[in-house]
Amino acid sequence: MATVALPPPQPIEPQKKNRIQVSNTKKPLFFYVNLAKPLFEFLKIFQDLMLHTAEIQITRYIQQHNEVELSALGMAITTVVTIAEILKNNGLATEKKVSTSTVGMKDESKGRLVQKAKIEIVLGKSENFDSLVAAATAAIVEPEPESEPKPVQEVSEPKTEQTNDENK
Repeated sequence: MATVALPPPQPIEPQKKNRIQVSNTKKPLFFYVNLAKPLFEFLKIFQDLMLHTAEIQITRYIQQHNEVELSALGMAITTVVTIAEILKNNGLATEKKVSTSTVGMKDESKGRLVQKAKIEIVLGKSENFDSLVAAATAAIVEPEPESEPKPVQEVSEPKTEQTNDENK
């Protein structure tokens, strides 16, 4: 009798917790949409936090060097443009230069050269940058004093008219 060598047993991979297997026959579309909503809400909060953090870091860099160059590739372009617009709209920076180009990069999954969009934005200190930063810093260091709490006024209940049925 011949013996056959079997390959070593492979461990069974448990299903990943962040994976949703979608079927177009078992559940309606809105089931999957509602399942993903908490993830999208978390991502929105995370994105807002990251934008705020980046804005603070860039503001510090402008404060030290008088200007900053922001650059991004591909999908990150919208984030860089958003940060630049926030800084401009808050009066902290002025736009000095914007340039766009394409950059050839090697796609790791396919192994071929692909073109990626690139943007470079140079921002400089605005005229009132120092006063705005000083005011923001003072507001953080010295919060406004709280005013005396207002006394609570008693609210009287409205009088109701009694009907003839209630008087009997």
